[in-house]
Amino acid sequence: MQPMAPNTQRCLTLARIGYLLTLVLVPLWQLGSGRSDDYSLTFQLLLMLPLLFPAKGVLTGRPYTHAWSGFIACLYLLWALTGWWVYPAERLLASAVVGSLMLWLIASTYFARLRGRELGLGLKRKQPAD
Repeated sequence: MQPMAPNTQRCLTLARIGYLLTLVLVPLWQLGSGRSDDYSLTFQLLLMLPLLFPAKGVLTGRPYTHAWSGFIACLYLLWALTGWWVYPAERLLASAVVGSLMLWLIASTYFARLRGRELGLGLKRKQPAD
């Protein structure tokens, strides 16, 4: 495995922290909101399922996984911002969820970009026709 530059390592660490915080805060918000009577436990578990898809790749530092996990983070970010707006009493926890999602999204994006360059990965440019 090719060594990682310090900047790339920092982005990976921040992405992992954001991801793990999200894994803790999303169910904490759902179960601790007092609205758990509105949804069944099955629905709440299904809400968590997409968060688990990128777990292995994010934690092991695969750039491709970090790149596509941003799409999942964006979906949860939309959900969290909607909850922040709709439930004013829960804004503190909603803000923490939004912060962890933003950390995950931004750090993963930069990690994928930096690590991809280090490994020589990327999209190939199309050669102009003569």
